[in-house]
Amino acid sequence: MLVEFRVTNFRSFREEQCLSFSASAHDKGMDDTHCIVTNHSAAPKLVRSTVIYGANASGKTNLIFALMTMQQLMLNSTRMLEPQYREHYTPFLLDEKSRKLPTELEIMLLLDGVRYQYGFKFDGERICSEWLLVYKASKAQRWFEYHYNPETGENDWEPFSVHFKGEKKGQRELWKASTAARSLFLTQAAQSNSQLLQPLFNWFANDLIVLPARAEFNLLPTLQRLEDPKYKDWVLRLMNAADIHISDIKVEKRKGQQVEFKLEPGKPPELRTFEGELPDVEFCHTTPDGIEQWFDRRFESFGTQRLLGYAAPLLDAIENGKLLVVDEFDTSLHPLLTRYILRMLHKPHLSQNGAQLWMTTHDTSLLDPELLRRDQVWFVEKKKDQTSELYSLLEFSPRKNDAIERGYLQGRYGAVPFLSEFLF
Repeated sequence: MLVEFRVTNFRSFREEQCLSFSASAHDKGMDDTHCIVTNHSAAPKLVRSTVIYGANASGKTNLIFALMTMQQLMLNSTRMLEPQYREHYTPFLLDEKSRKLPTELEIMLLLDGVRYQYGFKFDGERICSEWLLVYKASKAQRWFEYHYNPETGENDWEPFSVHFKGEKKGQRELWKASTAARSLFLTQAAQSNSQLLQPLFNWFANDLIVLPARAEFNLLPTLQRLEDPKYKDWVLRLMNAADIHISDIKVEKRKGQQVEFKLEPGKPPELRTFEGELPDVEFCHTTPDGIEQWFDRRFESFGTQRLLGYAAPLLDAIENGKLLVVDEFDTSLHPLLTRYILRMLHKPHLSQNGAQLWMTTHDTSLLDPELLRRDQVWFVEKKKDQTSELYSLLEFSPRKNDAIERGYLQGRYGAVPFLSEFLF
């Protein structure tokens, strides 16, 4: 489960910003439904969801991009080509100092009762520093840490913790020696079968689902699971809860051209096309006199298809206790449907494994004290110097009966566009 995520000098975020899922000790409302009890002293309760508001171009998406960058470097840093690695370094460019400084990303996770605090700094040339603190009790175990020394051109390593052991003698030193300048030590060690680091690596590989707003929506994960009757029934109930009136769904294999892009070190890029079978979806609508009529996806709205695309990652998160991150969650979805999905996540009997949702939205109707706690609402605002600032609704100490939506639209909490009259 995600406890907090920190970012410094990434795109519009120049100063350190922190998104926290820790539940406020001063807000006892809806504890039983909206919070996960962890029994961990540092984070006794975590909220099940956070909702981030802000004007267009305020930086909401950049925060998600920062998490995606951390995920990509964690999973792929050992095999990235130099141009691929450099693309991930996107510091704040609007002042001379920041554009030369490294980006810093840090995450705190709670996995099987153990708290992990992991982070690294990097620039366009190399990983500048990396660290991992593990809390099996209240005291931290610093499993590893190093910092690049520009004078020697080498990394200065802190001694490995006695609690961080290789499976064989000298294995940690071998992992250290094998870590290249643009590779993360944790990636190298986990891919070399470090059992102690596997839980943290696996969270990024399997338990973090990110759905960017601008990416083409992928129906394939949902289509692959529709063969399971129980899953298909759940999807149909979700669709009909949205009042879409779909009586059945089926997947058809259609012939079509597939494209494969191959990129290998030392060789020119290779683009290959070949004939194959692609899964496609058809929707059944039943007329009032009981006649079934099937339609392919051309005849269904984008909102219907987007809801179908949400089905697989949403159920995956609920079933397996994953973090689902969705940018512009409300795109093409009715506000009542967005509320319906949030309420699903907040039902402990449905979400029994600690699923979490991090979403950005412009749907102000969600700012309802009967739907969200005050510690679940965050804002991102673009300041005059064009840096982004992330802050919680709690910083304004709102009362429980305050009209949060009205206050936000009136500009009481910031993070709204300043509109001026436009004249032709």
